[in-house]
Parts: sequence; C-alpha cells; structure tokens
Amino acid sequence: MAAVKDFSVEEKLTSLVRLQKVDCKLDEIQILKGELPIEVKDLEDEIEGLHARQTRVEEEINGMQEFINQKKEAIKEAEALVKKYEKQSENVKNNREFEAINKEVEMQSLEVKLCEKHIKDATEEIGEKAKQLEIAKKAVGIKEGNLSGKKGELEKIIGETEKEEKQYNKQAMEARSHVDERLLLSYDRIRKNYRNGLAVVPVERDSCGGCFHAIPPQKQSEIKLRKKVIVCENCGRILVDVDLNDSIEIK
Repeated sequence: MAAVKDFSVEEKLTSLVRLQKVDCKLDEIQILKGELPIEVKDLEDEIEGLHARQTRVEEEINGMQEFINQKKEAIKEAEALVKKYEKQSENVKNNREFEAINKEVEMQSLEVKLCEKHIKDATEEIGEKAKQLEIAKKAVGIKEGNLSGKKGELEKIIGETEKEEKQYNKQAMEARSHVDERLLLSYDRIRKNYRNGLAVVPVERDSCGGCFHAIPPQKQSEIKLRKKVIVCENCGRILVDVDLNDSIEIK
C-alpha cells in the first residue's frame, strides 16, 4: 500500500468512483443470487442433522433388537430349567424337596413372563422408532429434492455471472490499490451503513446523490476542484462532482 502516497486526491477520488461503480456491479450479481447461497447452506445443515437423527434412531432400533434377542435367549434358558425341575419333581423323596423344586419352577415361570413383557414393550418401542425413521427418511428425501433445485438455480446463476464477477473483482482490486488504507476503511464502513451500498455519490441538482441533502455552493466549488476528500454533512457519504462521476464507465 506504500505506493498510494504518490497518488493525488483527484486520482484517489477517481479510483473511489471506479471502485463504487464496480462494487455496484458486484452487488447486482449478489442480488441476482438472492438468498440462494444462504438457503443452500441451511438445507445442507438440515440434511446433515436429519442424517444424524436417522443414524441415531437406527442405532436405537438395533440396540432394542439386541435386547429382544437377549430376552428370547433368557426365555429359552428359563423354559429349559422348568422342564429340568419338572422332571426332577418326579423323583422327589419328601415335601421339602418338592416345595424347593416348585419354587424354582415358579421363579423361572415368572422370569419367562417378565422377559415376554420386556420383549412386548421393546417391540412396541421399535414400532414407534420405525415410524420416526420413516418420517426422517421422507424428510431427507424432500430436503434433498429442494437442495438439488436450489443448487441448480445457484449454479446456473454462477455459470452466467462467473466471468463478469471475476472481472469486476479484478477491477475492484486495481481501484483499491490507488487509495490509501484509511480512506478505504472509511469507504467500506460507509458502504455497510447503507442498504444500497453507496459510499461515493455525485452532487446532483445541488444535493447529495445519496441522501438528497442540500450542498452549499461554496462546498460544491471545493468538490469540483478535487483537492480534498469531502463528505456529506448529513449522511457521511464521499461527494464527487458529476463530471468526474460520469466520466467513468465500467465495462
């Protein structure tokens, strides 16, 4: 940026006008893209979240299925023990042994019922999870369809404007190289303050081209001399004369 010190105020103002006009062209391209870049990013984030949810539900279903399998094995073991105890009961020698075996049979029968209840509850929960999974899959399908459409629109616009955008960015960098850093900071700050992005405006009909505030004749004369950077007292925009503004065309 050291070289900018060699440029006169008029040259800096000329570069600022050129930069403003180039930035306006770039703004038009961004307006053409509209909210598409944000919408695409939002859809991508939503799809990522839905995929994560889908994976989580699938893992929960697998976990419950494993739980059911464990309970089924427990039922088999309990039923095998019941048969074993029932066979042993045929050879008992006294009431004490008979009661002990009956107690074991009763406990294993209760274990079977408890496992069956766990299986029933888990199966119902799997059914609910399966519904959630189906909803998530449908949502992903819809979102992916929307994303494909939005991406298609954005890619079409980018394809149509990419060459222009590169050229304008190149011109903007060139214009910036002719202006000192402090002035550029002011320019960028002013641009951010206004929705139309106008930081450099001509004096037209004795008024500021940005806010239409009246500019006194004496100040207009100073602006035409291009000896110093003058800003509008009302809106803070950088003011230039119409001749300078109209002499610069962006191709």
